Amino acid sequence: MRQSNTRNLFVITGGPGAGKTTLLHALQARGFAVAPEAGRSIIRAQREIGGRAGNDGDRRLYAELMLSWELRSYEEASMADEICFFDRGLPDIVGYLRLSKLPVPQHVLRAVDRFRYNSTVFILPHWPEIYVQDAERAQTAQEAERTCTMMQEVYGEVGYRPLMLPRASVDQRCDFVLAHIEMSR
Repeated sequence: MRQSNTRNLFVITGGPGAGKTTLLHALQARGFAVAPEAGRSIIRAQREIGGRAGNDGDRRLYAELMLSWELRSYEEASMADEICFFDRGLPDIVGYLRLSKLPVPQHVLRAVDRFRYNSTVFILPHWPEIYVQDAERAQTAQEAERTCTMMQEVYGEVGYRPLMLPRASVDQRCDFVLAHIEMSR
């Protein structure tokens, strides 16, 4: 797997239901490449085939599937010399395993160490006013808030600079992200 020029690879993370996907769609509409979130797609596929991986099933297997997805997304983005925004990144898997009270395997830590993104990581704060549960998002608001806190901690621990986005309109959030990527490249 090719190592990329990390200055072009930006992670957008946080707790569920904080507006990550909406922000990423807006950035995509402005012409930027986007790597979609692994979790939702894996959950949908596992339900469709009767698989056991997921938040309500085999969490270890779910983490391994997310690892595989994120490594593939990383490889695809690294082949292009353009800015790409990731809906979560490899360190999110560490946070997920910790939240699930599961051990973090060494190969996951090696992946986090080896496949790096831009040092600025955008964190969307838990936003109770917009948080809703759905078929793939079963977490309570409290779990969503804990997830946001965990992602901020994990990214900091593994050498990134977490930057909290404001609770603002989608356009304002896009402008915030774009202003900060120019400073961090």
